[in-house]
Amino acid sequence: MEKIVEQGLLYDFYGELLTKHQRQIYERIVYDNLSLGEIAQEEGVSRQAVHDMVKRCDKILQGYEEKLKLIARFESMKRKIACISRLSEQLEDAEASDEEQYRLYGARIKELSHEILQEL
Repeated sequence: MEKIVEQGLLYDFYGELLTKHQRQIYERIVYDNLSLGEIAQEEGVSRQAVHDMVKRCDKILQGYEEKLKLIARFESMKRKIACISRLSEQLEDAEASDEEQYRLYGARIKELSHEILQEL
């Protein structure tokens, strides 16, 4: 996964757990796409201090994901829901006379739905 996308996801899920100051700096990097130098100048600190803060935030957010696995669960559910959607479309397109096909699609949809509910 591209780093900026990963940072955005981590921040979306766990950003509220950072301090206000950490959130402000991290948002400027991830969402505003400002450089370390620009942020350092605005904050009146060194570029290295901003770099260290961003690295520390990355580590904190990744630590939350390692423990809580909310993003992994979200991605898993998203894949299963997409699969259910595809199966539903295929089921709609299947010929009414093909009962075996209906049964197979229905069983798979039920299985995926059950897996999603277990993840909640």
